[in-house]
Amino acid sequence: MNKEIFPRDILPYLIKWLDRKEAYAIKGPRQSGKTTILKILERKVRENVVYLNFEDPDILEAFEVNPKEYIRSFLLTEGKYYLLLDEYHYVRDPGKKLKLLYDSFDNVKFIVTGSSSLELSGAMAKFLVGRVFFFELFPFSFHEFLVAKNSRLANIYENRNNCIRKFLLKGKVSVEKDIFLKELTPLFNEYVTFGGYPAVIKAEDFETKRMILKNIYDTYISKDVIEFLKISDAFKYRCVVRVLATLIGNLINYNDICLTCQIYYKELKRIISILSETYIIKLIQPFYRNPITELKKVPKVYFYDLGLRNYITDNFSSIEKRIDSGTLVENFVFLCLRNSFPSSTINYWRTIAKAEVDFVLRVNNQVIPIEVKYQTFKKPKISRSLRSFIKTYKPKRALVVTKDFWGKEKVNNTLIMFAPVCYL
Repeated sequence: MNKEIFPRDILPYLIKWLDRKEAYAIKGPRQSGKTTILKILERKVRENVVYLNFEDPDILEAFEVNPKEYIRSFLLTEGKYYLLLDEYHYVRDPGKKLKLLYDSFDNVKFIVTGSSSLELSGAMAKFLVGRVFFFELFPFSFHEFLVAKNSRLANIYENRNNCIRKFLLKGKVSVEKDIFLKELTPLFNEYVTFGGYPAVIKAEDFETKRMILKNIYDTYISKDVIEFLKISDAFKYRCVVRVLATLIGNLINYNDICLTCQIYYKELKRIISILSETYIIKLIQPFYRNPITELKKVPKVYFYDLGLRNYITDNFSSIEKRIDSGTLVENFVFLCLRNSFPSSTINYWRTIAKAEVDFVLRVNNQVIPIEVKYQTFKKPKISRSLRSFIKTYKPKRALVVTKDFWGKEKVNNTLIMFAPVCYL
């Protein structure tokens, strides 16, 4: 099983434009599967493929001295070449060098990967306007996880998920009695406990999963980020990571974190920015139109991988036995929304009077409030906060994410769908 390569949802998009001249930049956290994606693309094109890993200091040094001559040395025959440049963020001035190569070799398709959005996005955007397509590869989504674990349940998930997506995009509701939740629930519990890193998914037992997550934390969060971005105080940095892991789904109180970790505000902001740019955490901003009554500055924090978050908090208990089950599920919902609507804006809504809706999805010029209620419902229930949002903004539709309940309700002119979290 460990040698098995699982399919990824990003692959059709990578293959679609493979014959175009534009370079690819595939960004994402360490051990999310970027190297495997390159290997799959290598098999796809089969000939005239060169793979270079810039973690190898010899390769990096030779490339840095003279990029053009180094790349030219691999172009031994006529025809199109595919240059797969792994861990490209280690290169100094990566955007400038890639532009030089792009402009110098008409017959080469450059595909680079990197673990830092900061290093790749900023550099590429500056030098390669109109010359590069950006892609992001995260740990496995719940859909990809199901495909790897049980293709039959993955197919069931796809059908139900399409129902939810049709509602969010077009307002079409279809509600039916569900007979598959008992089968899906154990896999949902496994995913929110151990996350979606490929090596973790392949591991069969708890101790191995935990050891892999420890390795990811030790090498990626605790070593690579500290060294690569020259963080001066590693202890305070790790303290910030631990505190943020306890705050998922909550507003960030910068003053409290500064006091807890004995750190200056400016340094805290830098660390949070680094964690965001290296795909460890994601901040979402408040949705507001009335700055007098609604929050407009304080972000909420979520982790890109729940297994890594659970390792940091040292809690791998079953979701039914956790006091943080609600925020864990909320983080899961955020990841699902980000995967399903990568080009859409996701905010949260909270008034100064503390009425709150977990997420506000802006898609196709529509504002859709989404509330997470990990509870067993017997009939539709609508919170006072959601009613307040509906009254204020009059959205066409809203979604309530439940533990195991399908349903629909109408409030004024807003159609509300209730759907189990494991189909999101």
